[in-house]
Amino acid sequence: MAKHHDKDFKEQAIQYYNDHPELSKEQIIRNLGISRTTLYKWLEEAEKNDGEVQYRGSGNYQNDYEKEIVKLKKELKAKDDALEILKKAISIMGENELK
Repeated sequence: MAKHHDKDFKEQAIQYYNDHPELSKEQIIRNLGISRTTLYKWLEEAEKNDGEVQYRGSGNYQNDYEKEIVKLKKELKAKDDALEILKKAISIMGENELK
């Protein structure tokens, strides 16, 4: 399972990397307890975004459209569930009337 790091940890990891040029990347990832891929991804991200690492926490969306889509999907699921319950109730009531 992937480990999730907060924005502060990511920025501190990049700062640690920049502050310790004498350390190899292997030593840095070992000291930080992260994978090589993770470090490279954060460094690339920071380079693209003027030293800042993007962070999306749980429940945060990149834009309002994604947030709206998730909201609408939840509403649709709730309505589908309610419809299924009603269908079952109608079939049960129909069976009871036949008896």
